[in-house]
Amino acid sequence: MAEVNEGTVLRTLEQVIDEDRGKDIVSLGMVEGIVVKGGHVAFSLQIDPQRAAQLEPLRKRAEQLVHALPGVLTVSAVLTAERGTPPPMPRIGGHASGSTEILLTGIGAVIAVASGKGGVGKSTTAVNLALALRDLGLKVGLFDADIFGPSQPRMLGVAGSKPTSIDGKKMRPIEAYGLKVMSIGFMVAEESPVVWRGLMVMGALEQLMRDVDWGELDVMIIDMPPGTGDTQLTISQKVRLAGAVIVSTPQDIALLDARKGLAMFRKVDVPVLGIVENMSLYVCPNCGHEAHIFGHGGARADAERLGVDFLGELPLDIGVRISGDEGAPIMISQPDGPIAIAYRSIAAKINAKL
Repeated sequence: MAEVNEGTVLRTLEQVIDEDRGKDIVSLGMVEGIVVKGGHVAFSLQIDPQRAAQLEPLRKRAEQLVHALPGVLTVSAVLTAERGTPPPMPRIGGHASGSTEILLTGIGAVIAVASGKGGVGKSTTAVNLALALRDLGLKVGLFDADIFGPSQPRMLGVAGSKPTSIDGKKMRPIEAYGLKVMSIGFMVAEESPVVWRGLMVMGALEQLMRDVDWGELDVMIIDMPPGTGDTQLTISQKVRLAGAVIVSTPQDIALLDARKGLAMFRKVDVPVLGIVENMSLYVCPNCGHEAHIFGHGGARADAERLGVDFLGELPLDIGVRISGDEGAPIMISQPDGPIAIAYRSIAAKINAKL
């Protein structure tokens, strides 16, 4: 069996006709950014943004034809703005401009877990907070919004799972430890990089939020990518966020970036529920000596100075790392341990705010 490649995809897409223009989408130059990797295919369709709703059936037809090719495991086709048409400028201090569609409606509360920089344990905090909120009796969803570095499938022990669909329109989220979970990591092989430009990333992100049947949820945690870029702005505009939780380590460089993240949420009118200080201290498992490897108390001091709540501190612990790597977060592997108790305390504070 010949492996699918860019040429195969293009020849297949020649069967998709834009009825209004009377030609196929390939000859019209609509197809761009084809990525083929290990049976996973992604591409964008350049369109006039005013025709987006009208061309949704065409997008789905393109996906279906490519998905039917031998060797194709998953397909993601996204509609992006026509070349030469600048994307609408965001309106600071409000929600979506350009498009009025609000995503993830019907959920009790949506909370973004964010960080100004990578490596501070944001995803670990997000998944354990979701599990802690579950322990409070809530129906919880977890949306992994990090398109380039999805980690929740591995951390929840469901890497390699594939979402299913009853009607061919809405996907069912993967279920793990009582959470409903969705991630681009379920669509792309774990070791395959996502090599997409910004518009494709935003299109895929919106499609994931739009095309998942979450069912009844009391709260959803969104595991944001680090930084203050396109994803953060898109979600802030497209989702009615109940609030954001900022994760930082105590050292100055991490706190500097955390302050930028906090300022961004304030500019788009998203309440900051508080700051969590991760890797706050290290306790030697042999002698019990406490070491403040990254400093200590910086996040608490910043919270007081910036007028937001300090939600709690979490230690640097090898058990947290091992449990995440093995697909059983610390809330699952050590549910009665001190770290799990700390997460439940933070979750209770967040739930009280909601």
